[in-house]
Amino acid sequence: MRTPCGDSTERPFLAEAADGILTGEEQELLLWAKRPRSAKSAAWSVTDAFLVDEAVDVIGGTTTFGHVVADEAQDLSAMQLRAIGRRCRFGSATLLGDLAQRTTPWSAERWGDAVGHLGQRSIRVEQLPRAFRAPKEVLDFANRLLPAIAPEIRPARSVRSVPGSLRVRAVAPEAAPEAWLQALDEALAEDGSVGLVVADPAVRSAGAELAGRGLEFREVDRFDTGTRLALVPASAVKGLEFDQVVLVEPAEIADPALGPAGLRRLYTALTRAVLGLTIVHARPLPAALGAAPRASPPAPPTGAVSGPRTGRAGSR
Repeated sequence: MRTPCGDSTERPFLAEAADGILTGEEQELLLWAKRPRSAKSAAWSVTDAFLVDEAVDVIGGTTTFGHVVADEAQDLSAMQLRAIGRRCRFGSATLLGDLAQRTTPWSAERWGDAVGHLGQRSIRVEQLPRAFRAPKEVLDFANRLLPAIAPEIRPARSVRSVPGSLRVRAVAPEAAPEAWLQALDEALAEDGSVGLVVADPAVRSAGAELAGRGLEFREVDRFDTGTRLALVPASAVKGLEFDQVVLVEPAEIADPALGPAGLRRLYTALTRAVLGLTIVHARPLPAALGAAPRASPPAPPTGAVSGPRTGRAGSR
């Protein structure tokens, strides 16, 4: 455990305790670059908290509950899963998650690998075969990515179909900004919330385009009802949903430099729409998506959209 006062931050003490368990490089990762003056002044990380939680349990035990429910479980580390297991040591737990939406480098590739850290003797894995948020047309398109990002997952099927809910538009690079702004006009002409999802490096330029057109928006990384139009970096889209989504340049969101995590990020972004998804791209779509559906032409210009509108917005 990394603490600031006379313990595992002392190299000799740590070397003795970690002998045969951690390599020299791993031990260095546990040492403070500069030793804090006190525990309160130390820059504790989230991962530190779970190490401390483990130590607290060894020393004094942990309060337990009859049943624990944890969402987004696909992103939990082994130590985080152990923390959950301690809290249902004499009870039970329900973990909910989607392996196709894994975003952390420590997440397990299979549920069997993850749930073993709970310390439960009897474990049952159930796959939910139906989805309710995204329309069938949108979800079927996103599911094309599953063989590349989560080959063991059986694709879920949407419980509803919304004809025309998926629109894929290929444009020339110089026409891309005007094309996705036109798509936004169409989305804003409908009732409900609107999310503009772009690759992280494109957030600043997209914001400048919106401001230049006088569109009121807010850059958000979590559920926010304060504005109808949200500009969302793809890395922060997990857990959000919008009635209408305009997604720009899937190839940039699925940056090859990110490896499989890029395609998982794209899968998550594609599944945020409740009523309609418009994809605008100048670069070729990622190969894992296959051929695009027949492109849908933009609607006639609708002009500026003003006035408050109500609709669905939330986080899941």
